[in-house]
Amino acid sequence: MPTYVYELLDKKGNPTGKTFEIVQSMKEDALTEHPETGQKVRRAIVAPAIAEKWSDMKAKSALSDKNLERLGFTKYQRKGDRYMERTAGKFGPKTLGGGD
Repeated sequence: MPTYVYELLDKKGNPTGKTFEIVQSMKEDALTEHPETGQKVRRAIVAPAIAEKWSDMKAKSALSDKNLERLGFTKYQRKGDRYMERTAGKFGPKTLGGGD
């Protein structure tokens, strides 16, 4: 079932700038009132969130340690204030920095 975004309306029917999301069947009619408060609402038109090749949804898996290592990259993560530790990849030193 899709998630719909609704705008809250003031007493004159103008949008207040506040929104909420609700999962509804496509067969259901659009809400006219907030299900909890009874305040008037209207369905908002918003762009769908589609996970394409370079979307934010895909970025997490694309930058995972496993995927970076598979592609031949080395990744370091900060450990403490003074050094970085290798978390992905086989090339380069195990740690960077930390020397006095």
